[in-house]
Amino acid sequence: MKEALKEARKAYKKGEIPIGAVIVRENKIIARGHNEKELKIDATFHAEISAIRKASKKLGSWRLNDCDMYVTLEPCAMCAGALIQARVGRLYIGATDPKAGAVGSVINVLSVEKFNHKVDVTYGILEQECSNILKEFFRELREMKSSK
Repeated sequence: MKEALKEARKAYKKGEIPIGAVIVRENKIIARGHNEKELKIDATFHAEISAIRKASKKLGSWRLNDCDMYVTLEPCAMCAGALIQARVGRLYIGATDPKAGAVGSVINVLSVEKFNHKVDVTYGILEQECSNILKEFFRELREMKSSK
C-alpha cells in the first residue's frame, strides 16, 4: 500500500484527486497507476483502470487472475466492474469511500452472486494515511477556492 500511496502523491502533484493503485504478481509490482482524469480529459482515467491497462499490456493478457491490486481508496462502480472483468484475484483497500464506494460503502459490486468471477477483498490497509492524503487535498482545494 505504501507504493500505492506514492502513486496517489503523483496525482496530488498534478492537481488530480490523490488516488493510487498498484498491481502485484508473485510479490512484484508489475503495474502502477494514479488518477489522471483532468490531465487526460477522460472520465475513465482512474488509478485502477490505469494500473489494469498497464498490467494487461505487460502480461500480454487481459486476464489478471494471479494478480492482486492495492488501491488507496475504495473503487467506484466502474473500477469494481473492471476488477471483475480483469479477473483480479485479491483487492486491498486503504480508505473506504462513503460517497461513491462500490465495494461495500454505497453498493457492493463485488458481492453480486451471478458474476462469473469473485474478488477477495481486504479493507483498512494503511487506512489513516490513505484517508489523510485525500482530506489534505480537498482542504487545500477549498482554501484555494475561498481565496479567489
